[in-house]
Amino acid sequence: MKETRQAAGGPLQGVRVVEFAGLGPAPFACMLLSDMGADVVTVDRPGQRLAGPRHIAGRGRRVVQADLKEAIQREQVVSLVQSADVLVEGFRPGVMERLGLGPEVFQDTHPGLVYARMTGWGQDGPLSQRAGHDINYIGLSGALHAIGPRGGAPVPPLNLVGDYGGGSLYLVVGVLAALLERQRSGVGQVVDAAITDGTLSLMTQFFAASARGQFTEARGNNLLDGGAPFYGVYETADARHVCVGPIEPPFFALLVEGLGLDDGFKDAQNDRARWPAMRSAMEAAFRQRTRDEWTTRFEHTDACVTPVLSLSEAQAHPHQRARQAVIDIDGVRQPAPAPRFSRTASRVQGAAPTEATAMAAVLAAWGASVSAGGHTA
Repeated sequence: MKETRQAAGGPLQGVRVVEFAGLGPAPFACMLLSDMGADVVTVDRPGQRLAGPRHIAGRGRRVVQADLKEAIQREQVVSLVQSADVLVEGFRPGVMERLGLGPEVFQDTHPGLVYARMTGWGQDGPLSQRAGHDINYIGLSGALHAIGPRGGAPVPPLNLVGDYGGGSLYLVVGVLAALLERQRSGVGQVVDAAITDGTLSLMTQFFAASARGQFTEARGNNLLDGGAPFYGVYETADARHVCVGPIEPPFFALLVEGLGLDDGFKDAQNDRARWPAMRSAMEAAFRQRTRDEWTTRFEHTDACVTPVLSLSEAQAHPHQRARQAVIDIDGVRQPAPAPRFSRTASRVQGAAPTEATAMAAVLAAWGASVSAGGHTA
Protein backbone atom coordinates (compact mmCIF):
# COMPACT_ATOMS: atom_id res chain seq x y z
CA MET A 1 0.00 0.00 0.00
CA LYS A 2 1.48 3.33 -1.05
CA GLU A 3 1.94 5.94 1.64
CA THR A 4 -0.53 8.82 1.45
CA ARG A 5 0.11 12.06 3.31
CA GLN A 6 -2.08 15.09 3.67
CA ALA A 7 -0.77 18.62 3.87
CA ALA A 8 0.11 19.48 7.45
CA GLY A 9 -2.09 21.79 9.46
CA GLY A 10 -1.84 22.99 13.03
CA PRO A 11 0.33 25.38 15.01
CA LEU A 12 3.53 23.30 14.68
CA GLN A 13 3.81 23.53 10.91
CA GLY A 14 7.48 23.80 9.99
CA VAL A 15 8.72 21.98 13.11
CA ARG A 16 10.75 18.90 12.26
CA VAL A 17 10.96 15.95 14.63
CA VAL A 18 13.17 12.86 14.45
CA GLU A 19 11.75 10.02 16.54
CA PHE A 20 13.70 6.89 17.37
CA ALA A 21 11.21 4.03 17.27
CA GLY A 22 10.08 2.73 20.63
CA LEU A 23 7.01 1.69 22.57
CA GLY A 24 4.20 3.47 24.40
CA PRO A 25 4.58 7.05 25.56
CA ALA A 26 7.16 8.35 23.06
CA PRO A 27 5.21 7.31 19.93
CA PHE A 28 2.01 8.74 21.40
CA ALA A 29 3.78 12.02 22.16
CA CYS A 30 5.03 12.15 18.57
CA MET A 31 1.49 11.46 17.33
CA LEU A 32 0.33 14.55 19.21
CA LEU A 33 3.15 16.63 17.72
CA SER A 34 2.29 15.36 14.24
CA ASP A 35 -1.41 16.08 14.71
CA MET A 36 -0.45 19.65 15.57
CA GLY A 37 1.46 19.99 12.31
CA ALA A 38 5.01 18.83 13.02
CA ASP A 39 6.83 16.84 10.34
CA VAL A 40 7.77 13.67 12.20
CA VAL A 41 10.16 11.08 10.79
CA THR A 42 10.63 7.83 12.71
CA VAL A 43 13.94 5.98 12.56
CA ASP A 44 13.39 2.23 12.88
CA ARG A 45 15.53 -0.89 12.53
CA PRO A 46 16.13 -2.41 9.09
CA GLY A 47 13.67 -5.12 8.12
CA GLN A 48 11.18 -4.10 10.80
CA ARG A 49 7.65 -4.82 9.62
CA LEU A 50 5.47 -1.73 9.85
CA ALA A 51 2.08 -2.11 11.49
CA GLY A 52 0.16 0.16 9.12
CA PRO A 53 -3.14 2.01 9.78
CA ARG A 54 -4.08 0.02 12.88
CA HIS A 55 -1.02 1.43 14.64
CA ILE A 56 -2.93 4.59 15.49
CA ALA A 57 -0.17 6.14 17.61
CA GLY A 58 2.09 5.88 14.56
CA ARG A 59 -0.13 8.00 12.38
CA GLY A 60 0.96 11.10 10.55
CA ARG A 61 4.63 10.42 9.91
CA ARG A 62 7.15 8.75 7.65
CA VAL A 63 9.37 5.89 8.71
CA VAL A 64 12.96 5.38 7.58
CA GLN A 65 15.02 2.33 8.44
CA ALA A 66 18.68 2.46 9.43
CA ASP A 67 21.21 0.24 11.13
CA LEU A 68 22.56 2.59 13.79
CA LYS A 69 25.59 0.35 14.33
CA GLU A 70 26.67 0.78 10.70
CA ALA A 71 28.79 3.91 10.20
CA ILE A 72 27.37 5.22 6.92
CA GLN A 73 23.74 4.72 7.96
CA ARG A 74 24.41 6.30 11.34
CA GLU A 75 25.93 9.31 9.54
CA GLN A 76 22.75 9.61 7.50
CA VAL A 77 20.72 9.63 10.70
CA VAL A 78 23.05 12.26 12.18
CA SER A 79 22.50 14.38 9.08
CA LEU A 80 18.75 13.97 9.45
CA VAL A 81 18.91 15.11 13.07
CA GLN A 82 21.04 18.10 12.04
CA SER A 83 18.07 19.31 9.98
CA ALA A 84 15.52 18.70 12.74
CA ASP A 85 14.22 20.89 15.55
CA VAL A 86 13.47 18.05 17.95
CA LEU A 87 14.86 14.57 18.64
CA VAL A 88 12.70 12.15 20.65
CA GLU A 89 14.11 8.91 22.07
CA GLY A 90 12.77 6.44 24.61
CA PHE A 91 15.69 4.12 25.30
CA ARG A 92 17.29 3.36 28.65
CA PRO A 93 19.83 5.98 29.74
CA GLY A 94 23.14 5.52 27.93
CA VAL A 95 21.84 3.65 24.88
CA MET A 96 21.90 6.67 22.57
CA GLU A 97 25.38 7.54 23.79
CA ARG A 98 26.63 4.04 23.00
CA LEU A 99 25.17 4.40 19.50
CA GLY A 100 27.09 7.63 19.02
CA LEU A 101 23.90 9.71 19.02
CA GLY A 102 23.87 11.26 22.48
CA PRO A 103 23.23 14.96 23.07
CA GLU A 104 26.92 15.77 23.15
CA VAL A 105 27.24 14.77 19.47
CA PHE A 106 25.05 17.72 18.49
CA GLN A 107 26.14 20.35 21.02
CA ASP A 108 28.56 22.13 18.67
CA THR A 109 27.06 21.34 15.26
CA HIS A 110 23.39 21.83 16.16
CA PRO A 111 23.10 23.89 19.37
CA GLY A 112 19.42 24.65 18.73
CA LEU A 113 18.35 21.00 18.92
CA VAL A 114 15.71 20.10 21.53
CA TYR A 115 16.73 16.62 22.67
CA ALA A 116 13.74 14.93 24.37
CA ARG A 117 14.32 11.78 26.42
CA MET A 118 11.38 9.61 27.50
CA THR A 119 12.02 7.06 30.25
CA GLY A 120 10.20 5.52 33.17
CA TRP A 121 12.68 6.34 35.91
CA GLY A 122 14.61 9.31 34.47
CA GLN A 123 18.17 9.78 33.27
CA ASP A 124 19.69 9.26 36.72
CA GLY A 125 18.86 7.83 40.12
CA PRO A 126 19.26 4.29 41.52
CA LEU A 127 16.47 2.85 39.34
CA SER A 128 17.45 4.53 36.07
CA GLN A 129 18.80 1.31 34.54
CA ARG A 130 15.98 -0.92 35.74
CA ALA A 131 13.25 -2.28 33.49
CA GLY A 132 9.71 -1.19 34.29
CA HIS A 133 6.25 -0.55 32.96
CA ASP A 134 3.41 1.83 33.73
CA ILE A 135 2.23 -0.16 36.73
CA ASN A 136 5.70 0.00 38.31
CA TYR A 137 6.04 3.75 37.76
CA ILE A 138 2.64 4.62 39.21
CA GLY A 139 3.22 2.13 42.01
CA LEU A 140 6.34 4.03 43.04
CA SER A 141 4.62 7.41 42.69
CA GLY A 142 1.75 6.94 45.13
CA ALA A 143 -0.91 6.95 42.42
CA LEU A 144 -1.66 3.22 42.21
CA HIS A 145 -1.99 2.92 46.00
CA ALA A 146 -4.73 5.55 45.96
CA ILE A 147 -6.91 3.87 43.30
CA GLY A 148 -9.20 1.01 44.23
CA PRO A 149 -12.12 0.03 46.45
CA ARG A 150 -12.24 0.36 50.19
CA GLY A 151 -10.84 -2.80 51.73
CA GLY A 152 -9.65 -4.09 48.36
CA ALA A 153 -6.42 -4.14 46.40
CA PRO A 154 -5.25 -1.23 44.22
CA VAL A 155 -6.68 -1.29 40.69
CA PRO A 156 -4.46 -0.47 37.67
CA PRO A 157 -6.13 2.43 35.77
CA LEU A 158 -5.12 0.96 32.38
CA ASN A 159 -1.82 2.66 31.51
CA LEU A 160 -3.35 6.11 31.27
CA VAL A 161 -1.90 7.66 34.42
CA GLY A 162 1.75 6.71 33.95
CA ASP A 163 2.65 6.12 30.32
CA TYR A 164 0.34 8.68 28.78
CA GLY A 165 -0.49 11.14 31.55
CA GLY A 166 2.81 11.34 33.39
CA GLY A 167 4.83 10.35 30.32
CA SER A 168 3.60 11.46 26.90
CA LEU A 169 1.87 14.64 27.97
CA TYR A 170 4.79 15.86 30.06
CA LEU A 171 7.17 15.07 27.20
CA VAL A 172 5.07 17.18 24.84
CA VAL A 173 4.86 20.03 27.37
CA GLY A 174 8.62 19.89 27.78
CA VAL A 175 9.26 19.91 24.03
CA LEU A 176 6.92 22.85 23.44
CA ALA A 177 8.40 24.82 26.34
CA ALA A 178 11.94 24.18 25.08
CA LEU A 179 10.98 25.29 21.56
CA LEU A 180 9.43 28.45 22.98
CA GLU A 181 12.51 29.22 25.08
CA ARG A 182 14.72 28.62 22.04
CA GLN A 183 13.05 31.56 20.33
CA ARG A 184 14.61 33.79 23.00
CA SER A 185 17.97 32.12 23.52
CA GLY A 186 18.61 30.46 20.17
CA VAL A 187 19.77 27.38 22.07
CA GLY A 188 18.08 24.03 22.57
CA GLN A 189 18.33 21.76 25.59
CA VAL A 190 17.76 18.24 26.87
CA VAL A 191 14.27 17.45 28.12
CA ASP A 192 14.40 14.65 30.72
CA ALA A 193 10.80 13.36 30.82
CA ALA A 194 10.49 10.61 33.45
CA ILE A 195 7.14 8.93 33.96
CA THR A 196 7.70 8.80 37.71
CA ASP A 197 8.30 12.58 37.77
CA GLY A 198 5.21 13.27 35.69
CA THR A 199 3.02 10.97 37.76
CA LEU A 200 4.17 12.61 40.99
CA SER A 201 3.32 15.96 39.39
CA LEU A 202 -0.16 14.67 38.56
CA MET A 203 -0.58 13.86 42.25
CA THR A 204 -0.17 17.55 43.21
CA GLN A 205 -3.81 17.94 44.25
CA PHE A 206 -3.50 15.01 46.63
CA PHE A 207 -0.21 16.24 48.08
CA ALA A 208 -2.08 19.47 48.83
CA ALA A 209 -5.09 17.68 50.31
CA SER A 210 -2.78 15.60 52.48
CA ALA A 211 -1.03 18.75 53.73
CA ARG A 212 -4.44 20.17 54.72
CA GLY A 213 -5.43 16.98 56.50
CA GLN A 214 -8.13 16.30 53.89
CA PHE A 215 -6.72 13.13 52.38
CA THR A 216 -6.40 9.72 53.96
CA GLU A 217 -4.19 7.02 52.49
CA ALA A 218 -6.88 4.39 53.07
CA ARG A 219 -8.52 3.70 49.70
CA GLY A 220 -12.19 4.46 49.23
CA ASN A 221 -12.38 7.05 52.01
CA ASN A 222 -11.79 10.30 50.14
CA LEU A 223 -13.86 12.69 48.08
CA LEU A 224 -12.59 11.62 44.67
CA ASP A 225 -11.69 7.95 45.16
CA GLY A 226 -15.19 6.57 45.58
CA GLY A 227 -15.37 7.26 49.29
CA ALA A 228 -18.04 9.94 48.90
CA PRO A 229 -21.40 8.45 47.87
CA PHE A 230 -22.00 11.41 45.54
CA TYR A 231 -18.80 10.70 43.55
CA GLY A 232 -18.77 7.16 42.30
CA VAL A 233 -20.27 4.42 40.16
CA TYR A 234 -23.61 2.68 40.67
CA GLU A 235 -25.10 -0.48 39.20
CA THR A 236 -28.43 -0.17 37.44
CA ALA A 237 -31.34 -2.58 36.93
CA ASP A 238 -29.78 -4.05 33.77
CA ALA A 239 -26.41 -4.76 35.47
CA ARG A 240 -24.80 -1.80 33.75
CA HIS A 241 -23.54 1.35 35.44
CA VAL A 242 -23.89 5.09 35.76
CA CYS A 243 -21.37 7.49 37.28
CA VAL A 244 -22.29 10.42 39.48
CA GLY A 245 -20.25 13.45 40.50
CA PRO A 246 -22.37 16.35 41.82
CA ILE A 247 -19.78 17.81 44.18
CA GLU A 248 -21.43 21.23 44.41
CA PRO A 249 -24.49 21.39 46.74
CA PRO A 250 -26.96 22.72 44.11
CA PHE A 251 -26.03 19.87 41.78
CA PHE A 252 -26.22 17.34 44.60
CA ALA A 253 -29.73 18.58 45.43
CA LEU A 254 -30.75 17.81 41.85
CA LEU A 255 -29.40 14.28 42.24
CA VAL A 256 -31.39 13.75 45.45
CA GLU A 257 -34.55 14.99 43.74
CA GLY A 258 -33.98 12.94 40.60
CA LEU A 259 -33.48 9.76 42.60
CA GLY A 260 -36.54 10.46 44.74
CA LEU A 261 -34.52 10.37 47.97
CA ASP A 262 -35.47 11.95 51.27
CA ASP A 263 -34.95 15.73 51.12
CA GLY A 264 -33.02 15.45 54.38
CA PHE A 265 -30.04 14.15 52.43
CA LYS A 266 -29.60 17.54 50.77
CA ASP A 267 -28.16 19.03 53.94
CA ALA A 268 -26.12 15.91 54.75
CA GLN A 269 -23.84 15.89 51.72
CA ASN A 270 -20.64 16.45 53.69
CA ASP A 271 -21.73 14.69 56.87
CA ARG A 272 -19.52 11.62 56.75
CA ALA A 273 -21.52 9.97 59.50
CA ARG A 274 -24.47 9.83 57.10
CA TRP A 275 -22.52 8.66 54.06
CA PRO A 276 -23.24 4.93 54.65
CA ALA A 277 -27.00 5.52 54.77
CA MET A 278 -26.80 7.86 51.78
CA ARG A 279 -24.88 5.28 49.75
CA SER A 280 -27.36 2.52 50.60
CA ALA A 281 -30.26 4.73 49.54
CA MET A 282 -28.56 5.65 46.28
CA GLU A 283 -27.65 2.04 45.51
CA ALA A 284 -31.26 0.96 46.03
CA ALA A 285 -32.60 3.81 43.91
CA PHE A 286 -30.29 3.24 40.96
CA ARG A 287 -31.25 -0.45 40.86
CA GLN A 288 -34.84 0.54 40.09
CA ARG A 289 -34.16 1.60 36.49
CA THR A 290 -31.86 0.67 33.63
CA ARG A 291 -28.76 2.62 32.77
CA ASP A 292 -30.37 4.21 29.73
CA GLU A 293 -33.53 5.12 31.68
CA TRP A 294 -31.40 6.97 34.22
CA THR A 295 -29.50 8.63 31.40
CA THR A 296 -32.74 9.93 29.94
CA ARG A 297 -34.00 11.06 33.33
CA PHE A 298 -30.89 13.12 34.10
CA GLU A 299 -29.64 14.17 30.67
CA HIS A 300 -31.15 17.68 30.80
CA THR A 301 -30.12 18.43 34.39
CA ASP A 302 -26.90 19.47 36.16
CA ALA A 303 -27.03 16.49 38.51
CA CYS A 304 -23.77 15.23 36.95
CA VAL A 305 -25.11 11.76 36.14
CA THR A 306 -23.83 10.07 32.98
CA PRO A 307 -23.73 6.51 31.70
CA VAL A 308 -20.57 4.44 31.93
CA LEU A 309 -19.99 3.65 28.27
CA SER A 310 -17.87 0.98 26.67
CA LEU A 311 -15.30 2.04 24.07
CA SER A 312 -17.64 1.18 21.20
CA GLU A 313 -20.57 2.96 22.86
CA ALA A 314 -18.48 6.07 23.51
CA GLN A 315 -17.70 6.41 19.80
CA ALA A 316 -21.40 6.45 18.96
CA HIS A 317 -22.51 8.90 21.65
CA PRO A 318 -24.32 11.96 20.20
CA HIS A 319 -21.92 14.38 21.87
CA GLN A 320 -18.87 12.70 20.31
CA ARG A 321 -20.62 12.61 16.93
CA ALA A 322 -21.58 16.27 17.14
CA ARG A 323 -17.97 17.24 17.81
CA GLN A 324 -16.60 14.71 15.30
CA ALA A 325 -14.36 13.52 18.10
CA VAL A 326 -13.88 10.10 16.49
CA ILE A 327 -12.74 9.96 12.87
CA ASP A 328 -12.00 7.35 10.22
CA ILE A 329 -8.52 7.11 8.73
CA ASP A 330 -8.05 4.39 6.12
CA GLY A 331 -10.93 2.40 7.60
CA VAL A 332 -9.71 2.61 11.20
CA ARG A 333 -11.81 4.47 13.76
CA GLN A 334 -9.68 6.63 16.08
CA PRO A 335 -9.72 9.78 18.20
CA ALA A 336 -9.54 13.08 16.35
CA PRO A 337 -6.65 15.45 17.12
CA ALA A 338 -6.87 17.33 20.40
CA PRO A 339 -6.83 20.07 21.55
CA ARG A 340 -8.59 22.22 18.95
CA PHE A 341 -7.32 25.53 17.59
CA SER A 342 -9.41 28.40 16.22
CA ARG A 343 -7.03 29.42 13.42
CA THR A 344 -4.45 26.70 12.86
CA ALA A 345 -6.58 23.58 12.95
CA SER A 346 -4.81 20.30 13.58
CA ARG A 347 -5.29 17.37 11.26
CA VAL A 348 -4.11 13.79 10.90
CA GLN A 349 -1.41 13.78 8.24
CA GLY A 350 -2.15 10.21 7.26
CA ALA A 351 -2.37 6.69 8.62
CA ALA A 352 0.70 4.96 9.98
CA PRO A 353 2.60 3.73 6.92
CA THR A 354 2.91 0.15 5.78
CA GLU A 355 6.19 0.77 3.98
CA ALA A 356 9.35 2.61 4.94
CA THR A 357 10.42 5.74 3.06
CA ALA A 358 13.87 5.83 1.52
CA MET A 359 16.32 7.74 3.69
CA ALA A 360 17.55 9.66 0.64
CA ALA A 361 14.05 10.94 -0.05
CA VAL A 362 13.64 12.34 3.45
CA LEU A 363 17.14 13.85 3.46
CA ALA A 364 16.36 15.54 0.16
CA ALA A 365 12.99 16.81 1.39
CA TRP A 366 14.64 18.28 4.48
CA GLY A 367 17.50 19.74 2.47
CA ALA A 368 20.02 17.61 4.34
CA SER A 369 23.20 15.98 3.06
CA VAL A 370 26.04 14.11 4.70
CA SER A 371 29.53 15.54 4.73
CA ALA A 372 32.62 13.75 5.97
CA GLY A 373 31.91 14.76 9.53
CA GLY A 374 28.20 14.05 9.41
CA HIS A 375 27.38 17.77 9.43
CA THR A 376 24.51 19.21 7.41
CA ALA A 377 25.73 20.83 4.25
